[in-house]
Amino acid sequence: MIHVKDLTKFYHSFCAVNHISFDIAGGEIVGLLGPNGAGKTTTLRMLTGYLSPTEGSIRIKDYSIDEDSLPIKQMLGYLPESAPLYHDMLVYDYLEYVARIRKIDGSSRQSRIEELGELCGLRQIMHKPIGELSRGLKQRVGLAHAMMSDPEILILDEPTSGLDPNQIVEIREIIRRIGKEKTVIVSTHILSEAEATCDRIIIIHQGKIVADDRTRALKQSAGGKHFVMLSLEKADLQSAKAHLSDIPAVLAVESCGEQDDGALHLRLICEPGTDARRDIYRAIRETDWELLEFRRETKTLETIFRELTKEN
Repeated sequence: MIHVKDLTKFYHSFCAVNHISFDIAGGEIVGLLGPNGAGKTTTLRMLTGYLSPTEGSIRIKDYSIDEDSLPIKQMLGYLPESAPLYHDMLVYDYLEYVARIRKIDGSSRQSRIEELGELCGLRQIMHKPIGELSRGLKQRVGLAHAMMSDPEILILDEPTSGLDPNQIVEIREIIRRIGKEKTVIVSTHILSEAEATCDRIIIIHQGKIVADDRTRALKQSAGGKHFVMLSLEKADLQSAKAHLSDIPAVLAVESCGEQDDGALHLRLICEPGTDARRDIYRAIRETDWELLEFRRETKTLETIFRELTKEN
């Protein structure tokens, strides 16, 4: 549905987006992740036709962003990071105004506003001024604005930025419901949001794509290593490293640093495809150490994100 090839954007001599390419199929929820300044917003603005690429091409269905910008814009709904709302208008009046601009006729305008009020949780605040709403409710109004013309593709730039945890969960649920019928692109740097919401993740760093895969596959393919976390009493670091490093599946034994409880906290890096827990437990039983904690961990999306977006 969306085909991006060698997309590049320069601001004078600064390269904000550097020859990125990706395809997005219809019905996908795609998370565009990256640290601040990575090029996420610039990429979304080029997808919507707000900015012209310096190089590269964007095609949506059979249309080119250079030659067919109007048909493409008619297929899109776009919510920027700060929703552009008229704060002195009532919520209902604002949505009716948007519906008129979108040329939705009177017979279906009312039903569309009611439908979006239900979807975005606005029914109880329709007659309140937008300026009196919380940031989370303003984001919902902005989302209803973006959805007004029932677009095939919805592009959301940091939709949960500045929201409290409850509001983040609510917006996440709305995105999930929308994603059952539409293609959704979500820009964010909140990893838990992307992991919980998106089918696929594209990670951008310094204007380049450093990862692009299904959310689950991205976690599974990132080295394959897993960790066993231990907390021991009556053990010192040197002897623990020497004893546990002899286990065949253990690649390395690392200290997790000193903590207030006085125990020795270790992280054992284990080979992909192995489960060394039984051997680790038997090795501990051979000593007089007291085992306080024993758990297995795999790489989280947060760990993968940090590794891929390190400054070096």
